[in-house]
Amino acid sequence: MSAALSMYEASVPVFLRALRNLRHALEKGEAHAQAQGYEPTVLLQSRLYPDMLPLVRQVQIATDTAKFGAARLAGVESPRFEDVETSFAELYARLQAVSDYLRTFDEAALQGSESRAVTLSTRTRGDLAFDGRGYLLGFALPNLFFHVTTAHAILRHNGVPLGKQDYLGPAA
Repeated sequence: MSAALSMYEASVPVFLRALRNLRHALEKGEAHAQAQGYEPTVLLQSRLYPDMLPLVRQVQIATDTAKFGAARLAGVESPRFEDVETSFAELYARLQAVSDYLRTFDEAALQGSESRAVTLSTRTRGDLAFDGRGYLLGFALPNLFFHVTTAHAILRHNGVPLGKQDYLGPAA
């Protein structure tokens, strides 16, 4: 019988993989724009529908979800970013900073986090209260994947040659 899946295994490596694959998609987007002869930053303000957030915000929210996810599970404060990125280079730097931050967590940091109380304030739903397991499985992971998927879809909608393997990335 195998060991139970830990909160660390279900969070930090998953966050890191999603962010790595998001960076890959962004790199393909930037390269595609250059090959097509238009300014790559045009993609950063692209959206699927007028009332949806643009690509740059999808990346900002995905990175926030990952860093806040690990921090909340560990019961520590997360670094804050100003959300001022206007270039692919700045988004890559943000992805790297969050990935580096996530790598500061280990199994011990998230030990017992499945029952840790997590409360967060949202603009649309007010305060949400979870235990750690419910937060990870019912909020953090779905939110991360929503924004990574939406970023992927925005790029694909703009002609970037992305497929499922780009989203999934290499086997872990």
